Amino acid sequence: MGPKSFQPLLASFGALLFPGLGHLILGKWIRSILFAFAILLLFYLGLNLEGRLHSPASEQFIELLLFGANLSNGIPYFLATYWGYGVGNLENQSFDYGTTYLAVSGLLNILASINAYDIAVGRKN
Repeated sequence: MGPKSFQPLLASFGALLFPGLGHLILGKWIRSILFAFAILLLFYLGLNLEGRLHSPASEQFIELLLFGANLSNGIPYFLATYWGYGVGNLENQSFDYGTTYLAVSGLLNILASINAYDIAVGRKN
């Protein structure tokens, strides 16, 4: 097993760790910038609209799915929860939009991770 065999796993894990990192590892810096910009912008807008970042301490299945989507943002998720962002404000009219933006940013990061894996194994350019 050479170093090339670990590149797909490293690229997909890097993309889940921080948006755009997987493509940066592969040398696709324009895609890296585009993915990082789009995903981090959605994440920022979600926090700015006072959306809620979900935690694993929930009994409802849908909230666990939202936690998985939020967790897929990687380091931005952990930084936001550490700094106290993402608690959500139900009184804000844009709460649902913010929560949706936060979930969609994580789901988009999963797709970027899959794309980085596909590029690393040679299925895409």
